[in-house]
Amino acid sequence: MSVSTRSLVIGGLGFIGVNLTDRLVTEGQTVTVVTRSRAKHADRAAALEARGVRILEADIRHATEMAKAVDGQDVIFDLAAESGAVRSMVDPWTDLDVNCRGNLVLLEALRTVNRDATLVFVGSRLQYGRQAAQPVDEDRVPEPLCLHAIHKATVESYLKLYATLHGLRYTIARVTNPYGPGQPPGRTDYGVVNRLIHLALDNGALTLYGDGAQQRDYIYVDDVVCALIRLAASPLSHGRAYNVGSGLGTRMIDMAHMIIELAGGGHVEHVAWPALAEQIETGDFVSDVGRIRTEIGWSPAVSLRDGLERTIAVHRAHQTGPLDA
Repeated sequence: MSVSTRSLVIGGLGFIGVNLTDRLVTEGQTVTVVTRSRAKHADRAAALEARGVRILEADIRHATEMAKAVDGQDVIFDLAAESGAVRSMVDPWTDLDVNCRGNLVLLEALRTVNRDATLVFVGSRLQYGRQAAQPVDEDRVPEPLCLHAIHKATVESYLKLYATLHGLRYTIARVTNPYGPGQPPGRTDYGVVNRLIHLALDNGALTLYGDGAQQRDYIYVDDVVCALIRLAASPLSHGRAYNVGSGLGTRMIDMAHMIIELAGGGHVEHVAWPALAEQIETGDFVSDVGRIRTEIGWSPAVSLRDGLERTIAVHRAHQTGPLDA
């Protein structure tokens, strides 16, 4: 993106959002952040405002607020979402309201006041559901196992329709399992890597469901941020969906033992699967990142071991810093 780019980050004080906002500011962008609750992220908001970021307290479901937020922006990064597979089954109405109705409100705002912007929508590997063959490319027939996945996929259909009817420009990043600095220690419904790191640093039990043999594709947050920025800048990405992952599978048990080694504390504890979590478990998942590598020129740069070392170091050194508030 050019130096003069005006970027809006919806959900810009969340885990991926705060890292993305930090990078955009460092690159000289003019950045506005939308957050549903400034008070919840007061330290982060203050730190970013000190660097020139404009903070708007608004809800993606409110049409007037979204119209004001998107007006005049060049790029919109859409990270506002209810997250968590299990949570979406326990509270389907909130997931539907935020992830589907909220994104329709956003698209209507763009249609009304800013059809020239590029929208980068952050999807999820959960959209693919359970897949027998690995790795999984973007053309694989999805088999979603939770409402969160269905709602994310529904938004992709909204995007295609608004592009066809109204000329809106968009690209989709289906992110695998992101981890890294910026996730609060109390988060338990998603973000397993960060949660296990916090437990290891407290010399606690790293609880794994079952034997922990299921493979996941873990991607460091800096790599995710780089991918989102590259997708926003490339005309080739318009109307396309891309996996954003490491392209490598790691067993959860192996990841947990690596965290224990690097953190110097903690121990693995195997527990029985909760009934609902077991019912919607996707099994192994490894993303095929050939499309984004070939078309956009992006490849993950941070290995799992290096990313874990960086994350552990940040959590140790900045327990009360802006990324960990």
